Amino acid sequence: MPAQDDLKPVMTTEDVNALLASAYPQLNRDYRFYEAVEVFPGGCTVRLNADERHLRPGNTVSGPSLFTLADIGGYVCVLSHAGPDALSVTTSLNINFMRKAPAGPVDGHCRILKLGKSLMVFDIDIVAGGQTVAHATGTYSIPPKR
Repeated sequence: MPAQDDLKPVMTTEDVNALLASAYPQLNRDYRFYEAVEVFPGGCTVRLNADERHLRPGNTVSGPSLFTLADIGGYVCVLSHAGPDALSVTTSLNINFMRKAPAGPVDGHCRILKLGKSLMVFDIDIVAGGQTVAHATGTYSIPPKR
């Protein structure tokens, strides 16, 4: 399915990272582990700077850490394209794990498949060590304008 091609961001990468820091301070309490790297028309790139706290036995980035990255990717997309309402929420998220992810930078390449007035549908490829390690699809609910 092609991405929706008439989308333009309403927030910059810096704006989104500032909003994440203020609305969701527990995400990166001591260090910026999860961050928006780039916002572009119709999508974004997010990163997990995975260290030992994100690893499961076998030195693999844990599933919950990758799932969080997928969810953050959707959140960054909805914030940057629908507006800075921190009350947007995940309504569904499905992830498929394909291979082990080593510690270090893990990037999520996210694209908006459909952005409506009340819902945004997205997908995200999660890449580590030059290979796709997981793929997710999800939906975010956008609160009505106040």
